[in-house]
Amino acid sequence: MQQTSPTEQGASQDAPKIEFPCQYPIKIVGDAAPDFKVTVVDIVEQHSPGFDRRSVRLVDSRNGRFQSVRVVIHATGQDQLNALFHSLKATGRVHMVM
Repeated sequence: MQQTSPTEQGASQDAPKIEFPCQYPIKIVGDAAPDFKVTVVDIVEQHSPGFDRRSVRLVDSRNGRFQSVRVVIHATGQDQLNALFHSLKATGRVHMVM
C-alpha cells in the first residue's frame, strides 16, 4: 500500500490547494481489531479537540482483514495535518492516511 503524508500530497502539481480553516475529511486504514476505531479517534481528538464524533464511520474491508475509520475534522493548517498523520503512523497500526 502506498503511504503519503499531506505534505507529500501537496508537492504534486495536480494537488488542489487547501484553504484553511476548513472541514477536512480523513480516511485512516489499518488492520482490523476491536480497538482500532478507539485508537484512531483518541489520536484525532489530540490534534483536533472537540471534533464532531458523529462524523466517525467505521468500514470493514470485504474480507474483514482491514478497517477504515473516516472522520471529518476542523483543519486549521498544514502543520496540524502533518502532526496528525505522523501520530497515526507512529502507532504502527495505521497503513494509510488519505
